[in-house]
Amino acid sequence: MLKQIEMMTAPRIDFYVLSDAKENSRALLACRLADKAYRLGHIVYIVTSSEVRAAALDDLLWTFRQDSFVPHERYPLISAEGSPVLIGVASPAEVNAQVLVNFTDVLPDGFERYERVVELVDMHPDVRAKSRERFKQYRERGFTPETYKL
Repeated sequence: MLKQIEMMTAPRIDFYVLSDAKENSRALLACRLADKAYRLGHIVYIVTSSEVRAAALDDLLWTFRQDSFVPHERYPLISAEGSPVLIGVASPAEVNAQVLVNFTDVLPDGFERYERVVELVDMHPDVRAKSRERFKQYRERGFTPETYKL
């Protein structure tokens, strides 16, 4: 019985693999996925590796598509309520959301508490190598990541 409960609460882990290595491809994909999750009623946390990357994503979420509006803000929150899409460099273990978009090169601390973890991969050799390592780390921890080629 305990095994079934653990399996039901394990996050779904998806690797989205882009067919190019354009500089902004992963950032645009992060925006599209955050938009989709927001429209499905989920709270999303996009964890980044730096304040510079977080600021760039913050700007891109306003402009990535002409007809979109994705309410978002930087984490830690300034307002009391918070937006459905958060962007930050803080450990994901600190953020209350259902979907984690990992825009770093490492396995995020606390990823297990999310319903879904999204990994962004492009064809850049360094990005691919680090994503393969994370894929392996998820499997070593008993998770079964899925891969989607875009």
